[in-house]
Amino acid sequence: MSVNNTITYEFPLNEKIRVFIRLEHLFNQFIHFSASPVVNDKRAAITVLLDIISIFKRTDLRSEVLKELTRQTTVLKKIANSEGVNKEMLQGILTQLDEVTKKLHGMTEKLGLGNTENNLLQSIAQRSSIPGGSCSFDLPEYHYWLTQAEENRVNDLENWFRPFKDINTALNYILNFIRNSCNPKPEIALAGFYQIALDQNQPYQLIRLNVDKSIKCFAEISGGKHRCNIRFMEVMPDNKIPVQCITDIPFTLTRCLF
Repeated sequence: MSVNNTITYEFPLNEKIRVFIRLEHLFNQFIHFSASPVVNDKRAAITVLLDIISIFKRTDLRSEVLKELTRQTTVLKKIANSEGVNKEMLQGILTQLDEVTKKLHGMTEKLGLGNTENNLLQSIAQRSSIPGGSCSFDLPEYHYWLTQAEENRVNDLENWFRPFKDINTALNYILNFIRNSCNPKPEIALAGFYQIALDQNQPYQLIRLNVDKSIKCFAEISGGKHRCNIRFMEVMPDNKIPVQCITDIPFTLTRCLF
């Protein structure tokens, strides 16, 4: 099954990975929208940035990321002398993990704290709960900022995002390691249903499914760290409630450990 011809579905098995993937989703959106000179894309970048700031205001994610980096570094060091391991490549990964760990340890204030004191961002955040609340007559300062030269807007966005860059890099390492920690296995969902039983003694973090794009169903995953249910649902005409497929659905399943 070619990856390019598949749809990937993921299901986090703990709150930590759930937050990490949400942040990854937001970081990718911010990078995409901030690179565009279109005013509405700049608006989208600001909206995403406010979501990122909101997440960091609620929890100490730096310590969680540092714990995960330390855990993964320990795992990699344990397998360093295993047969078949590319030691040069492994050492390169360990060096990268060490560098980003040192950067996170070097942070002296809570992530994004400076942004919470930014008057423009605060004003936009206060109006964001109102539908259409960031119109030019509501926020003339924001309207003025949106009309500035692209170079100025890019510089501001880079400065506002800078506190999160090292966290973004760390999350890329962490999630990439987890996603590639185990090999996918072919499975069949009989009549559109498949149940996963997970070994309680193994530190499973994430479930990943790859489904061929030619299959006209989407995967709905539910459950917890010990057992998960997968239902393949068929989209109904006229936006009616989807129903479970009655055919057998082939897919690949990865139980991501580390």
